[in-house]
Parts: sequence; structure tokens; C-alpha cells
Amino acid sequence: MQPAIPGTGFLRIWQICGDKKRDVAPIIPICRSAWWKGVASGRFPAGVLLGPRTRVWRVEDIRALIANASETVR
Repeated sequence: MQPAIPGTGFLRIWQICGDKKRDVAPIIPICRSAWWKGVASGRFPAGVLLGPRTRVWRVEDIRALIANASETVR
């Protein structure tokens, strides 16, 4: 089952990649290290720093990433 994505706001990496400890299913089924490699290469959005150790991603950017990936597959 695909987890519900909020309409607006921000997502943390554990919400995007999932977290078994928190019983959160992934929105994008990819491991965290692969996510960070994609961010570094520019394939995935860079996100926004909220603090020195807190990075979040706009829901709109994640939705666009999913839509772009869906169109690439077609």
C-alpha cells in the first residue's frame, strides 16, 4: 500500500525512504544512502535545511519527482 502524501508541507528522509522502527512505509522505495547519492548527483531534490542537522523536502518537489519518474518509465 502506498503511504499517503500530505497536500503541502515538508517530509523528512524517514518519511520518504520509510522507517521500519517507526512502522512507516516508503514513499520512494530506496535506501537512505542511495537517496543521498541521488541528492549529491542532482537526480533528487536537495531539500531545505531547517537547522544544522535537519533537512526536509517540500512535498511539491517529491510529487514532481514521482510524476517525472512515472513519465520516464512510459
